[in-house]
Amino acid sequence: VQLQASGGGLVQAGGSLRLSCAASGSIFGRNTRSVNDMAWYRQTPGKQRELVAKITSGGSTNYADSVKGRFTISRDNAKNTVYLQMNMLEPEDTAVYYCTADYIEYSPSGEPVVGRDWGQGTQVTVSS
Repeated sequence: VQLQASGGGLVQAGGSLRLSCAASGSIFGRNTRSVNDMAWYRQTPGKQRELVAKITSGGSTNYADSVKGRFTISRDNAKNTVYLQMNMLEPEDTAVYYCTADYIEYSPSGEPVVGRDWGQGTQVTVSS
C-alpha cells in the first residue's frame, strides 16, 4: 500500500502551497479496502509529530488551532486522495508534512484488518 505525497517546497511568508496525497494498493489484492479518515501531520526536528488537519470520509473536518482559518483540508473519495491547501503561510509552518489514511480491509476469509498508512513526507519551508 502506498501513500504518495507531493506539493511541498519553498515559499515566502504569506504565500500558499497545496499538498496532495494519493492512497493506492491493498494488502490482499482484492477490492475490499475502504479508506476512512485521512489526515495531515507535521514534524520539525526535536518536536513531536502533530496533527494539522483531519477529514472523515463524510467530509467532516478538524484543524489544529495554529492553522485554523489558513489551511483547508479536502478529499476526493473516488481517487482516495487528500489535499491540504495552505494559505498565509508563516515561518512556523516549516516542517515535514505527512499524510495518513485509516483503512479497513477484508481478508479472503472475511476477517477485517484495520490500520493506518503513512506517506513518505514532503518538506515545506517558509522563509521570512
